[in-house]
Amino acid sequence: MRTGISVEEALELVLAEAKGELPVEEVPLKEAYGRVLAEDLVSLVNHPDQDDTAIDGYACRQEDALGASRENPVRLRVIGQSPAGRPFAGRVGRGEAVAVYTGAPIPEGADAVIRVEDTRREGDYVLLFAPASPKDIRPQGDDLRKGEVYLRRGDLLTPGRLGLAAAMGYPRLKVFRRPRVGILSTGDEVVEPGEPLPFGGVYNSNAYSLLGLVKEAGGEPVLLGKVEDQPERVLEKLEAAGPLDLLLTSGGVSMGEYDVVRKVLETAGEVVFWKVKQQPGGPLLLARLGGLPILGLPGNPVSSMVTFFLYGRPFLFRLQRRTDSPYRSLEARVLTPFKGAQGKKVFRRGVLSFEGEIVVRTTGSQSSGVLRSMALGNALVVLPPDRDAREGERVEVIPLTFVL
Repeated sequence: MRTGISVEEALELVLAEAKGELPVEEVPLKEAYGRVLAEDLVSLVNHPDQDDTAIDGYACRQEDALGASRENPVRLRVIGQSPAGRPFAGRVGRGEAVAVYTGAPIPEGADAVIRVEDTRREGDYVLLFAPASPKDIRPQGDDLRKGEVYLRRGDLLTPGRLGLAAAMGYPRLKVFRRPRVGILSTGDEVVEPGEPLPFGGVYNSNAYSLLGLVKEAGGEPVLLGKVEDQPERVLEKLEAAGPLDLLLTSGGVSMGEYDVVRKVLETAGEVVFWKVKQQPGGPLLLARLGGLPILGLPGNPVSSMVTFFLYGRPFLFRLQRRTDSPYRSLEARVLTPFKGAQGKKVFRRGVLSFEGEIVVRTTGSQSSGVLRSMALGNALVVLPPDRDAREGERVEVIPLTFVL
């Protein structure tokens, strides 16, 4: 078992546990939002499938409309119309025009379009007060070309990508199964919301914070309830967790007499590492039990959320083969001081905003028990070991993607 390792080493070890590949399932397009593609998608069609118009107006021959102006309008005979879905079947000849509407195919013989605002209809004729131009003609395949790849294996299906898959002609998509993530809360003091709160008790906030984080990262959370600080009961719960891709525990991984999760896993499983040089979340643990990866998260609410975001989220992204990054960092100017920690990398909660430049201020108390800081904040301020951040300095900031 490794102990007292850096944040970077811990992340590397966690990602190494994201082995194998999730099963693939096929779902209807309407159920594919938020899923991850399991194959590259080539377009089944050209889009548009022919030259079409990007505006409402009149299609004609460009040479017929040269020199048209308010003072010297050009008069063309209107021989038909071409609404989207009902293209004009004939051919545009010299001195002729066809009324076209956005998305409609350009009639044969026409090579220019004029906006309806620059015309006036007079019975079977139209007056052009400006030259017609080809600039508002969208060429065939301008958006999509048949046979070309536009979506990749591992792409998260966002609203835009879902629409793109539809435009490419796919009614169903092959996606990876959502990773199943068990969530087990530990501690004699933990009580479910709605139950009477005894003296010294706390409501089980961690299970529901983690449920939201797992869902947001593309996983399927499986709530396993809570278990008392008794080694035999903890082991029983762990072994009965069922088929999972990852198991999260909250609490029981520190150094106290009642921190039994670590002790159970040291005996019945294999602990990969315990304790990371970071704050909050230092007692983080990674273990295996019967081949199942287990992330032992600290019991303090902020520590639990921060460690999942920094390690559990990248694990789920790696397992789903996602092409996007689990989180990104940027620079911001500090508006309030942030305190560092000796020998530890620090992740403080902050409020990120744009005020002529990107700035960040504290959420208030940085105690790992102040859960409201994770509701108020939208970013983590990253401080290297042994460094404070004073007002006006620039720091690394990781936006919390489940907020922004």
